[in-house]
Amino acid sequence: MKATVKDLRYNLKNIMESVDRGEEVLITNRGRVKARIVPADASPMETTENPFVGMWSDRDDMEDVDSYVRNLRKGRSL
Repeated sequence: MKATVKDLRYNLKNIMESVDRGEEVLITNRGRVKARIVPADASPMETTENPFVGMWSDRDDMEDVDSYVRNLRKGRSL
């Protein structure tokens, strides 16, 4: 299926329903293909695949997230 950027803006629900049915949607802008929307895999992503998961696990100051955020906001008036 092909759709323009304008179609994407105004008919996103219908386009996403097409993707749910397993169709691939090509998004065009001024007659040129700019993007492709394909159905995602049904299997969840493994957290070990993503290098950013646990990137701050060795920081001691972030063990208690609530107190860490409170310290960041200290001095700010809300």
